[in-house]
Amino acid sequence: MSGLTTTSAPPRLLAFPARRRFTENSWTSIAIPKPHLRAPRIICMAAPYLITKLESAEKTWKELSVKLADPDVVSNPSEYQRLAQSVAELDEVVSIYKEYKDCEKQLEESKALADEDGNDEEMAAMISYEIESLSNQMKELEEKLKTKLLPTDPLDARNIMLEVRAGTGGDEAGIWAGDLVRMYEKYSERNNWRFNPVSSTEAERGGYKTYVMEIKGKRVYSKLKYESGVHRVQRVPHTETQGRVHTSTATVAIMPEADEVEVVIDPKDIELTTARSGGAGGQNVNKVETAVDLVHKPTGIRIFCSEERSQLQNKHRAFQLLRAKLYKIKLREQQELIRNQRKSQVGTGSRAEKIRTYNFKDNRVTDHRLKINYELTGFLGGDIDNAIQACTSLEQKELLEELAESVGAPAG
Repeated sequence: MSGLTTTSAPPRLLAFPARRRFTENSWTSIAIPKPHLRAPRIICMAAPYLITKLESAEKTWKELSVKLADPDVVSNPSEYQRLAQSVAELDEVVSIYKEYKDCEKQLEESKALADEDGNDEEMAAMISYEIESLSNQMKELEEKLKTKLLPTDPLDARNIMLEVRAGTGGDEAGIWAGDLVRMYEKYSERNNWRFNPVSSTEAERGGYKTYVMEIKGKRVYSKLKYESGVHRVQRVPHTETQGRVHTSTATVAIMPEADEVEVVIDPKDIELTTARSGGAGGQNVNKVETAVDLVHKPTGIRIFCSEERSQLQNKHRAFQLLRAKLYKIKLREQQELIRNQRKSQVGTGSRAEKIRTYNFKDNRVTDHRLKINYELTGFLGGDIDNAIQACTSLEQKELLEELAESVGAPAG
């Protein structure tokens, strides 16, 4: 998932290894607020739960780095690659944490120096400025560390299938579904994503009963996953002759690109016996055990193969048939998972299940999850990034609370 937007840490003004760094010239060349008698005692300490997680990450990083130098690991390409990937994933967190600890140490040194300076106003002002700068830097580093520790959604980088389906509201619901399709097309264009229609059923008065499109590009699912749900519209439809405002809905489902179904057969799950084939085929099939009786214990699938003239050929054919049957089972499970995922996203399409309301009279879009309003015209033109970023921030806030609870401490 995207990390929270943070500003880059400002460059540190001074380091204070010794009092002699403060000279008359350096004082006159730096713009500093009005001097105070004493530097404020500002300290920026990360929440205990965050420090616990960071120390654990740093410890893991060190252990993995040592393993990477192990000759046994170096000689095993797959294991080496796996460990190297794990180290790479922790590199940035460990680097930022080191910067944070260095900053914390400098802040403590600056505070100690402030205690030694008595009533030297100029020195106290410079130290105060340094302490404030370091404190702000630590806060920014802490925000970065929080987002880096959040678990990532493994589906975020995937392409998607986006389905828009007319809900309640008759002909107007179909027209509204068409408006949503165009909104997502325009948003895709803004992000330089490629989109192609997969299937559609047009509505009688315009728009669509259903419309499915494929969207490909950089981290598509990470942004559009928040669009799943019921989208409600309130407006005077083209089909209305009395000028009354109608309320209609359309449902949106976001389905990440599915993995290729892969069948792995564990030899321990196979019970294989041989037998004589019998019947036509000459003395070989009648006297030699060329038939294969194969049982897949986890599923109970049994395959008896005796068509080929050798045991090896029958065994190969039996495994081929087993693989095909297991593939069919896995494919059915995957399709069922996608169906359930879609149902959980769109609900029944009733007006009460809305995630957003699009009010044409007031030119307003209300996101009910965020309790935030947006301007309607720009929104339907594909300008939905602000709403998506707000959803990302809300999700990150919830994840941070879970992260804090996992170590028994409140999130700061």
